[in-house]
Amino acid sequence: MSRVGPVSRRGERRTVLGRAGRVLGVLRDDLWTWRADPLPPSVWLRWFPHGLVCLAAVGVLLGDAAQLGDNGGVDPGFAFVIALAQAGAMVLALWRPVAAWWLSTAGMLVGAFAVRAEMLPGGERFTWPWTAAGLIGHLFVMLLLALRVRTRVSVEALSLTVLATYVVQGPVGAVDYQATGQLAVILFAVAVMLATALRGRREARRELEQQTSLTAEERARRTLLEERSRIARELHDVVAHHMSVISIQAQVAPHLVENPPDELKDNLAGIRQNALEALTELRRVLGVLRSEHPDALERPEGGDTAPHAPQPTLDRLDALVENTRAAGLAVTTGTSGTPRPLPPGVELSAYRIVQEALSNVLRHAPGASARVHLTYLPIGLRVEVSNTRPQRAPAPSHGAGHGLLGMRERVAMLDGSLTAHPLPDGGYQVAAFLPVDAAGQAADHEPPIHHLPEDDIR
Repeated sequence: MSRVGPVSRRGERRTVLGRAGRVLGVLRDDLWTWRADPLPPSVWLRWFPHGLVCLAAVGVLLGDAAQLGDNGGVDPGFAFVIALAQAGAMVLALWRPVAAWWLSTAGMLVGAFAVRAEMLPGGERFTWPWTAAGLIGHLFVMLLLALRVRTRVSVEALSLTVLATYVVQGPVGAVDYQATGQLAVILFAVAVMLATALRGRREARRELEQQTSLTAEERARRTLLEERSRIARELHDVVAHHMSVISIQAQVAPHLVENPPDELKDNLAGIRQNALEALTELRRVLGVLRSEHPDALERPEGGDTAPHAPQPTLDRLDALVENTRAAGLAVTTGTSGTPRPLPPGVELSAYRIVQEALSNVLRHAPGASARVHLTYLPIGLRVEVSNTRPQRAPAPSHGAGHGLLGMRERVAMLDGSLTAHPLPDGGYQVAAFLPVDAAGQAADHEPPIHHLPEDDIR
């Protein structure tokens, strides 16, 4: 015989032993455990399933003890212990299903051999190896096991149960009995398949809920970023105006002084150069923002200005109100305090807040009337937009809900405050306070110069 033959057989034997060792290792990890895996309360019935299992366990305890003691000929005390093990496995399966399966299987084997020792040829035919009550108890255990563990573990437990049933009823055997092994295997397999399907459905629903939650969070985050990007695009014009003024003043200043020294010319030239570089960087940033939102250059739907118009201020509030009235909303306006020019950022934010609030009234309160009130305070501007109770139900809205989020971002940018709440009469009110820095206000009395397009808030 060649040496290749023995070496090949030894290699095959080692491969088989290695596979068997891996299978035994998987079985040990899956089934030789005491880990807790409690059955959670039902969504609608709460603890009713737990009570039902405990009630069934009492029935299995009484029925199995009577079957083993009266019909099987087992000592009543020993029969009660076996029945207690199988009934206790049902209750234990609510918290530790794998350990409960071991206990129920052990109770079945002990009960089967105890009854087999009492069997006599020609005697009373007994249901064996599974008693009726024991079969019901193990059925509950298999069901609860498959509901809580992975499908692989359920199949392993079912396979070992089938193997134990086959060995006891087949090779071991007994005399004069009514075989219950085939019925037990069928019922256990059906229970495992049903519970596995229910577990898969529950996990799919949980994953769907998690995915829905993640999608909602991502949508909210994207909405926030879009609002901040939109506000940044609008405020670019305000910042660009100030930088343009600095550049022009630095260019003109040397001509306002007779024989200016070279140091002054150099400093003013440096100031102008820095202002021009800042304007260039601002345009680059704005280009990035608009490249991420290509629709920003489109004409706003229902907007009041063309894409390349200057950013709106409170001087154009009357035109906004007239457009809203033309859309079918009755709007009244009012002013308190002494109107005065405000920083461009404050006026732009106030205009956008009024615009979005009136849009919300049109969208969510059909048939209602609105009121816009501006209060000029020494330290800032208060904007109030309120509406009456809607006359009919609003149409379903499919928007992303940018309105209040955009208002809050604009107010937070200016360190102001915003409240939005329903009124006792069924209406709604949005109130914002925009603080104004007195020093910054005095420097902003010049009319702003705008060159870049705006984007409307929807």
